[in-house]
Amino acid sequence: MNDLPSINGPSIIPFPEVVAALLDEDNTLAARFLYRLSDLEPEQERKLALAWPKINVQRRQALMEDVDDLSVKDTLLDFTALGRLALQDSDAQVRMLAVRTLWEYEDKHLPAAFIKLVEHDSDLEVRAAAAGALGRYVYLGEIEELPEKIFRQVEDCLLQAAGGQQPVKVRQRALEALGFSSRPEVVELIQSAYHSQDKSWVASALLAMGRSSNKQWRPQVLEALESDLPLVCSEAVRAAGELEIKSARPVLLELLSDPDEAIRFASILALSQIGGEGVRDALEELYEETDDEEELGLLDEALENLEFNEGLALIPLLDISDPDEWAEDFDSNFEAFEDEYLDDSDEDDLA
Repeated sequence: MNDLPSINGPSIIPFPEVVAALLDEDNTLAARFLYRLSDLEPEQERKLALAWPKINVQRRQALMEDVDDLSVKDTLLDFTALGRLALQDSDAQVRMLAVRTLWEYEDKHLPAAFIKLVEHDSDLEVRAAAAGALGRYVYLGEIEELPEKIFRQVEDCLLQAAGGQQPVKVRQRALEALGFSSRPEVVELIQSAYHSQDKSWVASALLAMGRSSNKQWRPQVLEALESDLPLVCSEAVRAAGELEIKSARPVLLELLSDPDEAIRFASILALSQIGGEGVRDALEELYEETDDEEELGLLDEALENLEFNEGLALIPLLDISDPDEWAEDFDSNFEAFEDEYLDDSDEDDLA
């Protein structure tokens, strides 16, 4: 089932034929049937739910692996209904794959389902995956795209998981998800994790710092960039990019030649977020030198991102509808710029 077509398969396959193919253990499931599992109508969802327990567990696992892969390749497909069904599967592997499939979807029913998994699922990996998936809803809550009641339920669940008696992996995924949160309790959790001397906790703390958009974490991120531990250093690099720490640029430029691939790749993307002197030249030089296909693809993405960010930086300079009026108000415009962007905490980042 791994040979997926690049375009949508026929949508005219009768749904009973899809169900029959899923139940047919003697034949490999043709890839074209996967597309018919997207955008299920209520009646189709009901029929699939009735047949689901009768499908061989290995086939359910393989199906969810292929659906997860297909949903990444074709973002126009929507496997929300299938994923919700698979969340209730008796097999932990199927449930975890369902969480992964649903990770990028925004559905009002999913937070409650993920919370239930975090709090009650029997499998550690499923609980950890569900905690990580709730991070999207913390972010949506912070930008006021999620009802307040649901937002608070998500945060409360994650705070309980991060500071409670859950296994370490669940607590770490919960902390990472809380990185998007502005709740004051989160700061203490991040600080505790960062000072734990445990590299996996430090890495989780750095990931949360990067998600926070909070300038207060810049000293810790800059310190962690000097770590000899690849896991810690790579997460510090990502956080430096997310927080756009300009004073990290010299270190990141040096890390472009780091032997650790994760650090090197993270540095490429971080520099595209930060930009500034020497970044474009360094990325273009690396592009000319490398023959690694994965690295070339990453550099293409980074250079596009850099160009986009450079364009954004020019907008305040170019969007001048009345030059004479703007010139008369130059002093007040610059003072407003100073107040918003050049506060004391940024002095170290002006180099």
